[in-house]
Formats: sequence, C-alpha cells, structure tokens
Amino acid sequence: MTEKPRLVYVKSFGCPTNLADGEVIAGCLSKAGFDVVEETHNADILIYNTCAVKSPTENRMVDILRKAPRGKRLIVTGCLPLINFERLRAEVDFDGVVGPAPGAKIVEVVRRVDHGEKVVALVRDSKPSLSLPKVPINSVTGIIPINYGCLGACSYCCVLFARGRLRSYSVNEIVERVKHDLASGAKEIWLTSQDTACYGKDITTNLADLMRRICEIEGRFFVRVGMMTPNQALEILDDLIEAYKDEKIFKFLHLPVQSGDDEVLRLMNRFYAVDDFKSIIYAFRKEIPRITVATDVICGFPGESREAFEQTMKLIKEIQPDVVNISKFFPRPHTPAKKMMLLSPQEVKRRSKKMAELSRRISLEKNKAWINWEGTVIFDEKGKGKSWVGRNFAYKPMVTKADEFLLGKFLKVRVVKAFPTYLETEVM
Repeated sequence: MTEKPRLVYVKSFGCPTNLADGEVIAGCLSKAGFDVVEETHNADILIYNTCAVKSPTENRMVDILRKAPRGKRLIVTGCLPLINFERLRAEVDFDGVVGPAPGAKIVEVVRRVDHGEKVVALVRDSKPSLSLPKVPINSVTGIIPINYGCLGACSYCCVLFARGRLRSYSVNEIVERVKHDLASGAKEIWLTSQDTACYGKDITTNLADLMRRICEIEGRFFVRVGMMTPNQALEILDDLIEAYKDEKIFKFLHLPVQSGDDEVLRLMNRFYAVDDFKSIIYAFRKEIPRITVATDVICGFPGESREAFEQTMKLIKEIQPDVVNISKFFPRPHTPAKKMMLLSPQEVKRRSKKMAELSRRISLEKNKAWINWEGTVIFDEKGKGKSWVGRNFAYKPMVTKADEFLLGKFLKVRVVKAFPTYLETEVM
C-alpha cells in the first residue's frame, strides 16, 4: 500500500520577486511528491512566504501567522525571518523558518519539519537555479527574477539585509527561462528584482542587452520591466530607451524618486539628485511620448522639513506621473534611518494624505487622455464578477465585462471611461 502524499499549502506575499520565489517553492515540493493545495484546511503543512518591507506589512504578516490554523506544521520563509527574527521567535509558534528564495532547499526543510524536527535555516544570499520547476500563480504571466540583491545602501531599507548584494543570472539563463515560460502558455514576462537597472553589473552585461536578447525570441508576448533606481538607470539611459522601443516591451517605467528634495535624498542615501530623476523621465517621454510612468514617494522621512515635502509635491505636479505609490515612513530594523529623529505620526499622516489627493487627481487626468483610444490588449487577470483586466502597450489597466473567458486573449478594445486606477473598456 503506497503512502498518501503529504498536503502542502503555499502562500506568498509582497513583491513580484517574492511571488516568483513562492512559485518555485510550490514547484519543487510538487516535483518531490508533495501535493500542493489551495486551501489551508486541506493542508498538513502551511508555508507562508512573507514580506516585511514596511512596518504595517510586518504587523500583518505576524497577525496572519499567529492566526494560522492549529494542528498543522507551520513554516515561515521570505524576508521576515531575516528582517525581524527576534519578533518572529517571540510571537509565532512556528515549526520551521528559512530565509528568502530557498529554491530546492525547501524540500529538505519540509521533510525535516514533517518528521517533527524544528528547523531554523536563515541562509542569506541565495540564488536558486532558474531551471527549477514552478507552479505559476497566473498562467498568463511568467515572473522571472533577473537578479537578487542590489547595489544600493538606502538608509531606510531593510530589504538589503534580507536580500543581500547584487547576484545576477546570466543572459542565457534568463532567455532559456523566458522560452520555457512561453512554451508553458505565458503571454507576459515580468523581469523582476530589487533594482532591474543594476542587473548584470557583476557579470559585465546590462539590462538593455538582456531586453534586446529577450525581444529576439519568436512569439507574441509582452515584457514588463520592473522597478529601477534612477542612478543605475542613468548609467545606461540611451541604450535603455532604445531597448524600450521594441514592440514587445510594455511602455511602462517604474522609477522611484522617494523625495523631491536633494537634502532628503542625501539623508536617504539614494545616490542621485532630483534633476537626475527628471532628466530620465524627460528623455523617455521625448522618445516614447505615451509611456506610463510610475514612481514611489516616502512621506515623513526623518529630516524632511515642510519645505522639503512641498518640493516633493512640486516635483509630482511637474512630472505628472501616471502612478504614485505612497508610503508613510516607518523605522525598520537594521537601518540607519531607525536612529534618526522621527516626525510626529500626525504630521506624517497629513503629508501622506495630501500627497495621495494630489496623485489621485493627476492619475485621473492622465487616464482621461486615453478615453476613445482603440487598440489591442492582453487580458492577464480575472477581476471581480464578470470583469477582466487587460493591459495595452503602455501597461494601462483596462477593465472589460464579459461572460466569456478572456484570460490570455489578445483583443481589440475601446476606452469608454476613466477612473484614477483603471480604464473602462468595451471589446470591439
């Protein structure tokens, strides 16, 4: 009589890189003979692949872990174990804990935990093979880490402590993974990392070269390039813009500025000036006028005067980004900013609200410019009810209601209405 396979539940949180890590965790366990299930109540073993980039996120993670169903083995992986292991050990009754991107090593950890052993494996600087099996979260999207770690030293960032310094995959490794994902049905490829623009600096290549090689692959698909820092993007700017012009690349630039004040950027240890950020945006828009620009802003960083905050507001008004991801400052473990003088929570909240109101107005106006646009979108997400979410060449979210199954389809649509966060469309 054969032994019944053990049932494992895998849940990932946070950035696309962490989601990709979770896909590999599930894939390796499935290949090793475990059954990966979609509901916690069906599982013998629970694996939570955590995020802890911000304090509210960490609090949410700990709350989820504390409320995990009893009577099951609990394994915690991702960034939280390295960022705040002391809190995890004090507040969560786990059976196993492992650092981020464990790759195939997760199989041994799960087996040991399943046999009653308590496992702590806080390994840093992992770089699992890109050829490992994975269970995609979304069959349309192939999420591919092009590197782990970064070359930054941001004074507020705890992710560096968890993810380490730059470790890039070779162009050939990434190209082979792209081909594999496309053969498996993917229509979108997400190139992800902590900073895509620093890709290859440890192996004498760069992001633009990688993009060109991927675009040489035959087939109908789009590529989304993930977040990049201004200082690293500036070093390859001309080549990067040329690579972006290929029809397979989504015209979507995620370039976090964090502050519109040079003194605050110095305190943040961001290695660029406001004018550097602006020059990149202007250069991209000159060559690709309809490119979607997303940026990130931290409100209430220690040392941010009212004048400095107003400078950030002024910058956002000038640049008019399509998307602004706003974070309130929270001190994080292992960071220099934790030792800096904090602003009052009330002032941080006030600034965040003011920035959100401005950003929402700009997003709506930017989206209104797309009304009556007609073109092809790739439907890559199931929305609420009968709605489906597609993306056009500029990675604009376009929502269509339909009874039929649209996931993975390329369809021509017309934009009929604009909202701050999406465009309402009709299939033509």
